Parts: sequence; structure tokens; C-alpha cells
Amino acid sequence: MRHLIRIAAGVALTGIVAVFLMSRSDAGRARTLPPPVTDEASGTATPEVAVLAGGCFWGVQGVFQHVAGVTSAVSGYAGGSAANAHYDEVETGATGHAESVRITFDPRHISFGRILQIYFSVAHDPTELNYQGPDRGTQYRSTIFPTTKEQANVARAYIAQLDREHAFPVPIVTTVEPGRAFYPAEAYHQDFLARNPANPYIVVNDLPKLKELRNLFPDLYQATPALVAATQ
Repeated sequence: MRHLIRIAAGVALTGIVAVFLMSRSDAGRARTLPPPVTDEASGTATPEVAVLAGGCFWGVQGVFQHVAGVTSAVSGYAGGSAANAHYDEVETGATGHAESVRITFDPRHISFGRILQIYFSVAHDPTELNYQGPDRGTQYRSTIFPTTKEQANVARAYIAQLDREHAFPVPIVTTVEPGRAFYPAEAYHQDFLARNPANPYIVVNDLPKLKELRNLFPDLYQATPALVAATQ
């Protein structure tokens, strides 16, 4: 589904479109999941980067901006080439990109495994193949873009663990795609949730995720988000 459904150029959705979004929302599906059995070694002072895709990047970015230990969360595109890493092309679903978020975090405070636990528990539904809620297409797929071999191993092991433990009623469809570059999205997509909390799409699909993050991970929730604008 094209991004126009989410809101074109920041125009608020009303009436039947808002009702449609409400009926198709994936909000409220958060669940308590076990932490990964396999995780990275104890963190060092060196910042680490994770790139995750799970539907519209507005909500994924918004969730991780409120995770303690995360110093930056940038919306963008991964899985395709630099030449067409632009919203108007990515939204066609023909470029190979997925709407993604580049998460920079302090391993002394949060591990990659815990990042994944939040990703699978709160940020999106990993059982929806090439869609999330009202958004349709491969650009909304559930994908982990590991930045190291160790991240790839942890991700694959955690997916296998959750499937083995039947954490979800159906198998996880999340893919692991190493070796893919990340390209930041346009400025108007950055900090979208924080800048537009009354946007109907945000209200229906993403604000519930922040509540679920606070409820399920109170030790990792930070009230003040790590905004892109604050680092510019």
C-alpha cells in the first residue's frame, strides 16, 4: 500500500480512511518474549549499529528512540542500491529496499539481543509477510540487516529459538540480509512520530507501541526520545 494511505505530505487522515487504518492496525499485538539464549559478548564502550526493518519506519524509529542505551535512530532504506534509495522510488516496491531504521546503541547499557527482543516483542509483527498492518509491499518486509557476522548469528539463533518455542502462533517470516548498505531517508521522515503525535496513522498504529514498550520493558524505557534533530 502506498504511503499516501499513511499521510501524504503530512495531511491528516479523517473519516473512512482513518476507520480503515483502525481496522487494519497491528497495534496491540505486543507480547512478552524470552530474551535470546545466544547474544553478543558483554559490551564495550564502542558504539554499535543495528539496522532493522519492520513496516513503516515512523513507528520503528519512534520505538527505538525511547529505548535506554540507544543514542540514535535514523529512518532510511536498506536492501537496494544508492541510485534509487529515494522515497518516491522505494514506495513502488520495485527497488529491493525495505523501510528501515539504523539504530546506534551503547553495548554497555543494552545488547544487540535485547534490541532484537524489543524488535520482535513491540516494534512490529514478525509473522506478517511483506506487510505490516495497513502497509503492503516488500518495502514493508520484516528484515534484519546485520552489520557484523556476530549480529547475523545472534539474529538467526533468536528466530530459531522463538519458532522452536512457538512464541507466535505461526512461523516468523523475518529474513536476515547481511552485507546491505543503509541510506538515510528524507528529512521529513525523521522524528515523524515525535513531531506528529496527533497524526491519525501514528495514533492508531504507533503510539500503542510506545505504551507497550513502557509496560513490557520498564527498565529499558526512556521518556525523552533520542531525536535525529538533536544531533544536527
